[in-house]
Amino acid sequence: MSATSSTQALPPTTSVPRHIAIIMDGNGRWATKRFLPRVAGHVKGVDAVRVIVEACAERGIEYLTLFAFSSENWRRPAEEVSLLMRLFMTALKREIAKMHLNDIRLKVVGDLSRFDAKLRAMIADAERRTANNTRLTVTICANYGGRWDITQAVNRMLAAAGTCIGAQAAASPAEGAAPAFTESDLEPHLAMAYAPEPDLFIRTGGEERISNFLLWQLAYTELYFTETYWPDFDDAALATAIASFQQRERRFGRTSEQLVSQKKAS
Repeated sequence: MSATSSTQALPPTTSVPRHIAIIMDGNGRWATKRFLPRVAGHVKGVDAVRVIVEACAERGIEYLTLFAFSSENWRRPAEEVSLLMRLFMTALKREIAKMHLNDIRLKVVGDLSRFDAKLRAMIADAERRTANNTRLTVTICANYGGRWDITQAVNRMLAAAGTCIGAQAAASPAEGAAPAFTESDLEPHLAMAYAPEPDLFIRTGGEERISNFLLWQLAYTELYFTETYWPDFDDAALATAIASFQQRERRFGRTSEQLVSQKKAS
């Protein structure tokens, strides 16, 4: 079932984020700074993923979404892309049993058609194996882009409605106006329709942009940027990010006075 958009209804606000989304940036620069090959940074980054998954589970966070490989990352050197794919497969083999044992569900979203058949099969098996786990849902965004997500959602919405863009363009006024779709029509077709919108977005590595990540879902998310490279992002760094989140006033279009009144009423 699709989670209601924060532009349509007021989501619950809690001191601990229900959903954290992270761009794991800085693996290559972490390695270069230490005169190591970039691969060493990516390997160390996998260790950081394990630490943050465990930390989120311990804190009662329900959803953790990690931007592992963007649709733009195919522009990187072929050798590095190949290594990232192998690392992804290795991590799946090594971690999925532990995730299942700890009641953690794994989801992988993105255009997986560019991955080889073996990796796609591994992903499908891991998702099936953990499908009924409820403690924490970890989503890996792989070959994902926010614009791709919105585009594929529109196409799926139109297909579900029994129409198509070409037919709408060819229709004359006499045949009636094209159907008017709403946010509620589109939301169930987004890649992460099973999850609420992120409360907290974190980007490591010093860059301060969202880089085509969850463009629809981040509309009212609190943004947190840190200079810390991803391989060094640990439980303490996560605690600092959550502490920053806890200082934010989440108004969702309301005034500060309305929030004060609401707190007094409750």
